[in-house]
Amino acid sequence: MSGPGGAATDAEERDAAFADTVRRTGASIGALYLLAPDEQVLCLDVLSGVPADFAAPWVRVPLAAPMPVAVAVREDRMVWVGSQEEMSRAYPRTAMVVPYPLALVAAPVTGVQRWGVLMLMWPATRPPYMTARERGNIAASCRRLARLLEEAAEHGRLPSPADGPRVVLTGTDRRPVSPTMAVADFVERLPGGSCALDLEGRFTFVSSGACDLLGRDADQLLGTVPWQSLRWLDDPVYEDRYRGAVISREPVAFTACRPPDHWLDIHLYPDASGISVRIVPCGGQPPPAPAPRNPARPAALARAGRLYQLMHLAAGLTEVVGVQDVIDLVADQIMPAFGAQGMVLSAADAGRLRITGYRGYAADVIERLDGLPLDTGLTPAGQAIAGGIPAFFGDPDEMRRIYPQAPLMSDKQAWAFLPLIVSGRPVGICILSYDRPHTFPAEERAVMTSLAGLVAQALDRARLYDLKHELAHGLQQALLPRSLPTIAELRVAARYLPATRGMDIGGDFYDLIRLGDTAAAAVIGDVQGHNVAAAALMGQVRSGVLVHATLGTSPDQVLARTNRLLVDLAPDLFTSCLYAHLDFAHRRVTLAGAGHPPPLRRLPDGDTRPVELAPGPLLGIDPDAVFPVTEMPLTPGLTLAFYTDGLIERPGVDVDEAIDGLARHLADADDRDLDALVDALLRQAGPDGRRTDDTALLVLQHRPAGDGERHPGE
Repeated sequence: MSGPGGAATDAEERDAAFADTVRRTGASIGALYLLAPDEQVLCLDVLSGVPADFAAPWVRVPLAAPMPVAVAVREDRMVWVGSQEEMSRAYPRTAMVVPYPLALVAAPVTGVQRWGVLMLMWPATRPPYMTARERGNIAASCRRLARLLEEAAEHGRLPSPADGPRVVLTGTDRRPVSPTMAVADFVERLPGGSCALDLEGRFTFVSSGACDLLGRDADQLLGTVPWQSLRWLDDPVYEDRYRGAVISREPVAFTACRPPDHWLDIHLYPDASGISVRIVPCGGQPPPAPAPRNPARPAALARAGRLYQLMHLAAGLTEVVGVQDVIDLVADQIMPAFGAQGMVLSAADAGRLRITGYRGYAADVIERLDGLPLDTGLTPAGQAIAGGIPAFFGDPDEMRRIYPQAPLMSDKQAWAFLPLIVSGRPVGICILSYDRPHTFPAEERAVMTSLAGLVAQALDRARLYDLKHELAHGLQQALLPRSLPTIAELRVAARYLPATRGMDIGGDFYDLIRLGDTAAAAVIGDVQGHNVAAAALMGQVRSGVLVHATLGTSPDQVLARTNRLLVDLAPDLFTSCLYAHLDFAHRRVTLAGAGHPPPLRRLPDGDTRPVELAPGPLLGIDPDAVFPVTEMPLTPGLTLAFYTDGLIERPGVDVDEAIDGLARHLADADDRDLDALVDALLRQAGPDGRRTDDTALLVLQHRPAGDGERHPGE
């Protein structure tokens, strides 16, 4: 494939393969997501079976989102959801914004690299399971799509996320192109019906009887959507019925009132080509909760799609943790939802607006905007914050009339200034901007304003979390050793990794203590918990061990005295600990443990196994506890690995098996560079992003004085 038509050919082949997959699997809806270049966001590339605006909330899906398409890519596995009940249990956030009966599969599209994910949806009438043959066919289709993407990549013709999704036909979703064909499709679907809609919701056929019941001529209805041409249907309740029919492919019925008092029963019968609609006069009394009788009210309700979009974004804002998470969500989901090309998120700090994140702006523009006073008159930001009222400017002329200098600060052509107010207190402002003039309908302004309140709450929580995290992390770093002492007969490497849940801090610690010229001590421990209390207690334990060790106390007494200290403190947190005394003069290692996993011993010949350590109780429980001592020879080339349980504990895996597995990894590792060896042991524990416990690792290797061999890292 070459020449100017190459890119189009690539897309056409990919679309054809996608459409063939949707058709062969019998799916009613299909979507192909591709990973953005930074591999943190999935971008919708191809769609079939529904209008593009249905997918607006999911055009960009963060890879970390708790949604089937994101899970399929993150975990590189096929995700099957057989029913709405299963969706509610496994993916409640997705179920909230897609509240329709359906079945869904998300399959990763992977070849030489991760490309994205294929999503297919069926009506709930299909069996709630997948056969092995179906799985095999879908997996084969994903490999085919991956090959096409690889070919496009070789020629530099991969699609850009900015291109937006393409809606393709699959061969089953026929669209009537003339009234005659529309009538034929309508008759096939529902003999004696009244009118027909295509999948975009537009009237394609209207009978004379339907015109009488709806109170409009055919030429006023054809080509329009009901909630635009029939204002009394301009209610998200009715639009939601239509959306439900399109997505679930199941019949839907509801009752509506055509002013002033004409009650109609409306039945929707969907299939892959559109919706057949039967409209009949209502035979009974009006329902107890009638539809609004004043469809021309000034503050029209937002479209159902907008409401679902708001729910989707609101759910995302409840899950953010730090300020950077808020910035990423606004940039990756809120900006595309409103079609914006630029974003500036500023926080109020000491009377000024400090920019915490931005997209779509040059660095020099941000430098000029950063640090403006809260009451600035240079841009509308100050007045918007002071009054708590959003400001919208659809073009530069509109902005220039009030703020002459503002349009000169960037090349943007339209702006929405959304103040972020929490309990009457300004916490910042979110500015969405556009590269071209943009109108802001009342509906869009209402959604933006509502969303700004949620962003304000999320930003305020995130700033508090970041501050608390920074203080706790600073406390922990102050309590851990900044560096380990240089000891002539030892090579040393150590690491501490926090858990990826909670506050990213914990109570794991390690230390290496010089005891004169002929001895040293190594200690490692784990305080229960992942919070400030655990970090503070960790500091007390480490200090207690250090004091008793430097007095020349034996290992069992070091633990016994530290134990009594903790019992007196009564911290309600338990602590495991392992203490080792290395005597270089007598070539002996003496160990005592307090409920801690045994260290690993690797001999120069590569033989590696856990040390048979006599167990002792956890610290802080029994003031009279005894801690048995274990001795072993300190041979030249001996390697000892001390670790906390975060390195070995896995759900469903026996601890002894995990320790044996760690020993095998240590035996196979290259010990010429201890830093590389430590990194290798940490990698075997699993991905950095999924640590449920903090981890400490301390590796020592005995190199007696006079050993002329030099090693990397010495």
